[in-house]
Amino acid sequence: MNAQNMSILTLVLHASWVVQLVMLLLLGVSIASWGTIFRKLITVRRVKALNEDFEREFWSGTSLNDLYASAAQNARQGGPMERIFASGMREYQKLRERRISDPGTLLDGARRAMRASLQREMDVIESGLSLLASVGSVSPYVGLFGTVWGIMHAFTGFAGMEQVTLATVAPGIAEALVATAIGLFAAIPAVLAYNRFAHDIDRVTLQQETFIEEFSNILQRNLGTPASSAATSASGG
Repeated sequence: MNAQNMSILTLVLHASWVVQLVMLLLLGVSIASWGTIFRKLITVRRVKALNEDFEREFWSGTSLNDLYASAAQNARQGGPMERIFASGMREYQKLRERRISDPGTLLDGARRAMRASLQREMDVIESGLSLLASVGSVSPYVGLFGTVWGIMHAFTGFAGMEQVTLATVAPGIAEALVATAIGLFAAIPAVLAYNRFAHDIDRVTLQQETFIEEFSNILQRNLGTPASSAATSASGG
C-alpha cells in the first residue's frame, strides 16, 4: 500500500482478515448499540410523560373507582404507574370481595401486588441496559485485540526485509490502530447512554416507589371508613 494513500477505507481494506473480522464485529455491535439507544430514549420519554399524566389525574380529586375503571380499560396504552395502581386496587377489591376486613391484610395485599407490578414494569424499562453496559466495557478490549494482532502481523511481514523505514512500518501500524478507534467509537456512546438512562430510570423508580407509599397511605386512611373506602378520592383521603 502506498504510504501516501492512507484513508480509513484503504486501511480497513488492506488490514489482515483477523483485524477486518474484529472491525466488522465492532461495527455490528455499534449499530446494535445505537438502535438500543434510540429505542430507550423513546421508551423513557414515553414512560415519564404517561406517569406524569396519570399522577396529575390521580391527585385531581377523581374517585379511586373511576381511576381504576379507566386504568383497567387502558392497561396496554397506560403508563407503568397506572398499571401499578391498577394492580393494587385489583388486589384490594379481591380481598374485600372475599370478606376480608382486617386492615393489615388488605393493605399488605395491595402493597405486595403493587411491588410485584413495579418489578415487572422496571424489568421492561431496564431491558437493553445490559447491552449498553457490555458494549461500553468490552468494545475497547476487542478493538485492542485487533490492534495487537494487526501489529504482530505487520512486524511479521517486516522480518524478511533488509531495511525497514517509517514509510514501510506506518501503513501496517495504522491499519491495526483503526481497530482500537472503532472499538472506542462503539464504546463511548454506549457508556454515555448507559449512564444517562440509568440516572433517568432511577428517578422513575423512585417516583413510582413514592407513589406506592402515598397510595398505601390513602388506602390505610380509607380503611378507617369502610363504607366509603372504594369511592373516596385520592386527594380527599
